[in-house]
This record gives sequence, structure tokens and C-alpha cells, in this order.
Amino acid sequence: MRWGFGLACVATLLGIASEASADVFRDPDTGFTFSQYNAPITTGSVYITFRIAIPSTAIAGQSYDAVLQVVAPNTAGWVGVAWGGSMTNNPLLIGWVNGGSAVASVRRSASHTAPQPYTGATLQVLSKGTKTNGTHWQFTAKCTGCTLFPTSGTNSKNLNPSGGNRFAFAYSRTKPSQPASSTSPINVHDLFNYWEHDFAAAKNSDFPELVARNLNFSSSAH
Repeated sequence: MRWGFGLACVATLLGIASEASADVFRDPDTGFTFSQYNAPITTGSVYITFRIAIPSTAIAGQSYDAVLQVVAPNTAGWVGVAWGGSMTNNPLLIGWVNGGSAVASVRRSASHTAPQPYTGATLQVLSKGTKTNGTHWQFTAKCTGCTLFPTSGTNSKNLNPSGGNRFAFAYSRTKPSQPASSTSPINVHDLFNYWEHDFAAAKNSDFPELVARNLNFSSSAH
């Protein structure tokens, strides 16, 4: 995912710059405290920012909701996040913008083929944390079913709420062929990479209240 916009630009234009380079980001729009990772996408200071928030009551071995926030340059047609750190056998959250709104869906693939809509997880886009401007777009979404999921056979994976979890991301410069539809086919990505995301720093003691508050401004996507 190689783009030409820096976090300073994102911060200034989206009102998020003061903490854009920190490992923990407190979002003034949604109220969530996120742990964040800035994924470098060029040889310079150009990034896609990925942020995670989870409830402080999350227990290892059990499913819990998670909120994902992505900030990307407008040159990104779509951005995807693999919750299990690979393209196959885990939930893939795919997001893009259509006009001033975010479109997102959860998909899954059993092989290195185009991922299809995944019914094992439910996604809600939080519109208060979703915005665009002349250079960047941002979306925020709550996922139910992204932290505990089947992998292959009878095996399953649970994301550790108190440590690091291997994630992967992918992006394409080309928008989906039907950008108004959350089930639109997507083209092959232009770049992908991996990182270890810190969930211990993502905990929010008031997570249920923040979700309820933000859902008053949200629209659903699957």
C-alpha cells in the first residue's frame, strides 16, 4: 500500500494530528481510546493508520467486540484488515469510501482467491468516526465475531485481549466495481504487509457506553 500523504497532513485535516504518531490515540470524535499502528507504505513518512479499541472486560478464550478505525489517503481504492494475520481462514474487514460515506464488509477466503461475504461476523460502521476531506478518508466500525473465529476443521483462534496479535493489511488503488454496495467484488490488492498489534493498550473501561453513544450516529453494514 504505497501512497504519498503523511500523518501530519492527516492530523491537520482530520483533526487527529496531535496524537497521530503516538502508540495510543484518544479519539475526540468517538471517545474511544485506541492502540494504533502506523503502517509505512512508502520509503518516506507515508502511512495508513490502523486503530483498535476493545472492552477492558475482554477475557482470553472468549469472543468480544472490537472497534477498528482506519485512516487512509484518497488514493486508496479500498483497504483490508486480516484479523488473523493472513488472507485465508480468518475475518477480513474491507472498507472504502463512496462519496462522503464509508462502505465496509466482513469477508473470508479459504484460499488465495477473491474473498466472499462472511456471515460469521457482523459489522456496524460508526458514522461519527467516519469522514473524508480533500486528501484522506477515515472509517470506524465495530465488529462482532472478529476476535474469536474458526480457522480450519475444528480449530479456532481467539485474539489475546492482553497482548499482541498478528494482523495483516492490504490495499488497492482501484475502488470496488460497485462502490455503493458492501458486497461489491474487489480487485487484487497492490500491496500487503503484517504487524503485531498491541491489544493491551486498546482497552476501554467505558466501552459499552461508548458503543451505545456512537450507535446513535451509526449505520449498519455486513
